Amino acid sequence: MERGPQAGADHELAADCSRCFGICCVAPAFAASADFAIDKPAGQPCPNLGADSRCGIHQDLRRRGFPGCTVFDCFGAGQHLAQGTFGGRDWRDDPATARRMFDAFAVMRPLHELLWYLTEALALTPAGQLRDDLAAALAETGRLTDGTPDELLAVDVDAHRDRVNRLLSQAGEQARAGRPGVDRRGAVLIGADLRRAGLSGANLRGACLIGADLRGVDLGAADLTGADLRGADLRGADLRRCLFLHQSQLDSARGDHQTVLPPRLRRPTHWSLTVTPVRRSGGPSPSGRSSTGRSAGHRRR
Repeated sequence: MERGPQAGADHELAADCSRCFGICCVAPAFAASADFAIDKPAGQPCPNLGADSRCGIHQDLRRRGFPGCTVFDCFGAGQHLAQGTFGGRDWRDDPATARRMFDAFAVMRPLHELLWYLTEALALTPAGQLRDDLAAALAETGRLTDGTPDELLAVDVDAHRDRVNRLLSQAGEQARAGRPGVDRRGAVLIGADLRRAGLSGANLRGACLIGADLRGVDLGAADLTGADLRGADLRGADLRRCLFLHQSQLDSARGDHQTVLPPRLRRPTHWSLTVTPVRRSGGPSPSGRSSTGRSAGHRRR
């Protein structure tokens, strides 16, 4: 029988594929692109998914044209849904269960992502009203993830995300208060040379930094919530004090052994093993202008 996990249970925020049924390899759709070698409709298993719910080319995904799979993170939503919400029932056993499970995954995954951000925000925020509000939002988000399948499907994810994002934005602003920087929320900076843009303390929430040149840049206290770092060049960059940087963002970028990371994050195995000499810089560019992009507004966070 389908059930919801016990209220108040600890929420795991890292994926454990051994306790999932390959839901992320079935539920989402993807299109043939630089990230995926083939088209796959939503609800259809990826041809690389084995009967054991494991990827048959996991160790070779990048070379086989599936880098998008290597940077996906469910934030623990997969095992929560499989073992908690659906009580260990495999989607293969019942088409009706499969459809409900895949629809529920589209709710559970963003809720688990919010749990991760709220946990990070609490660690940054001192005692006070904002911290109390963040703790309340964390508890409420956890309660939503602990619902039954029907309760999950009734959640207005966008409305809840908007409420939580307002608190996360405040937490980021408070954490950056001593190092205010440029505001590049939602900016489109595809391929931009940002080595002299002065991004310490910058607000880069939702910024599109695909292929951006960030070599040697100090990103201390920069808010990277939801920033798209696919293909961004982080060789020699200093990320040790940046805010809300997740492992999947690093995995989608390029870097080397001079890239300085926060202690909680690991260096991606596909990064260069060589040390690339770069000059750390800040302030205006030689032309007197900083590298910017047109604003696209607040994209998601």
